Order: sequence, then C-alpha cells, then structure tokens
Amino acid sequence: GIPTVAVYARDDAGAPHTLLADMAVALEATGPAAYLDIHTLVVTAQRLGCDAVHPGYGFLSERADFARACAAAGLVFIGATPEQLDLFGDKARARALAAAHGVPLLPGSAATGLAGLQAFFAAQRAQDPRCGLMLKAVAGGGGRGMRAVLDPADLAAAYARCTAEAKAAFGVEAVYAERLMPQARHIEVQVLGDGRQVMALGERECTLQRRFQKLVEIAPSPALDARLRQHLIDAALTLARATGYVGLGTFEYLVDPTSTDLPYVFIEANPRLQVEHTVTEAVTGVDLVAT
Repeated sequence: GIPTVAVYARDDAGAPHTLLADMAVALEATGPAAYLDIHTLVVTAQRLGCDAVHPGYGFLSERADFARACAAAGLVFIGATPEQLDLFGDKARARALAAAHGVPLLPGSAATGLAGLQAFFAAQRAQDPRCGLMLKAVAGGGGRGMRAVLDPADLAAAYARCTAEAKAAFGVEAVYAERLMPQARHIEVQVLGDGRQVMALGERECTLQRRFQKLVEIAPSPALDARLRQHLIDAALTLARATGYVGLGTFEYLVDPTSTDLPYVFIEANPRLQVEHTVTEAVTGVDLVAT
C-alpha cells in the first residue's frame, strides 16, 4: 500500500522492477555508474516527494555516505545506521570486532596494497608452504573483487583484477586477504534488529557457487549439527547486539565440520537485504522486507 518510485539506468529501461512500481524514472547514466550516483539519486527522491529510500542489495546499499546523504536530505534510509554500515561495510573492521568478542577468524591481512599482501602471503607460506590466499574487496559483496591465489607468482595479477572489479562495482577499490580454507562450507545466519533487540531467523547454506557467485541456497543447512548451528547463531547475535543492530543483516561463516581445532570462522557481515533473503522467508514464513 505504499506508493513507490523505481529508478533505472538508461540501458535498464525494460527491467522488471520498472513495471512493478507506481512510477519509474530514468537516470541520466548507463550501467552501474547510474546506481552509484548519490547526488542524482537523492535529488530525484526529493524532487518526487519521496519519504524514504530503500537501497535494495548491491550498489549503494552498504555505503554509509549514501545513508548520511539521505538523512541530510530529510529522507529515511531503510536499513542499518551509517555507523553500522561503516563498520560492517569494511570487512577488515568487521574482523576486528569479531576478534574483540572472541569469534573465531582465519589469519588475515589489513586492507593494504600489493606489497603488504605479498608480505602476508610470505608469512603464511612460511608456516605452511602449500597454503593459499583469498583476496576480497573490503566493500560490497556478491563475489565481486574476489580471487583465490594458490601461487605467490599470481598475486600481482589477481590484485589488479580484484581492485578493478571492486572499484567498478562498489566505488571502493581496497582489498584484503585471508588464508584460504579449501574444504570450507559457506553458511550464513540471517538476523533482524530494531536497535534494542535482535533475533536470528536461522541459517542458509550457500556452498554451491561458481566464481564466488552463489547458485543454490539451502535452509536449514544439512551440514550442521545442533551444537555447531547454535555456535554460529550465538556468534551472529553477539556481534549484532554489540552494535545495537538495526534492520536486516547476514553474518557469514566458513565451516569445516570435520575440523577439531577450527570448525567455523567468521568472514564478514552484510548490513543489508540479501538477494537470497527469500529462502529464509520461505522457511520461516516471515516477510523480511515488510518487517
């Protein structure tokens, strides 16, 4: 029952979302750049008398500067607070929060340049000559700006590709590295908070991927026993409560149920709606967007 305005890049004129809203407005640019133009989006919302902005997933959905621009323009940003977007949108800072609260992590680097990543890789290889790295964009998600590196000789080329992808997709080119967990399963816990209380709505497993793009989501995960599932949920709630979390969020882990010393590690949190939220909706019966 809420009147809505959809925006679209010039080359997205036929996209389905333009047909579902009460009004669809063309942006001046084409491609991803259209959806990364904060000034134009805010001015368009003001011009059309909008009360609120729902950022969806991807593009500006994790950008604190966009949330702040909305607030400055008198628009409600439907999502996490700017401070939470700053924190969880920077995966290196999210790792630091997890470390401070005793949530297990893989060895990782700071968000640094190529020289720093090379030094980190060398240090990891000194401990295990066969280990690899995973390069990851500090901002964004969806598999953009990610590369597995198994040979130090390939690091420079992978770094160049990751920074270019991250810059194009999210407007932030910084990347960091984690030690590769080759046999990991990928599990994510869905949370919902109102700033005072936070609840978990179970987990999804998204291990089946191609080029770090999730292909199949399963809920609940068939790989978890009750004890390990509770550990993941407790860790997600701990981190969400530590920040007074607002809105929808997904706390993601790598899990190796066969490991006795490190069965799970926190990798990142996405402080936004996920494209795969519908799987949780189907299992729980909760309309996450409406809630």
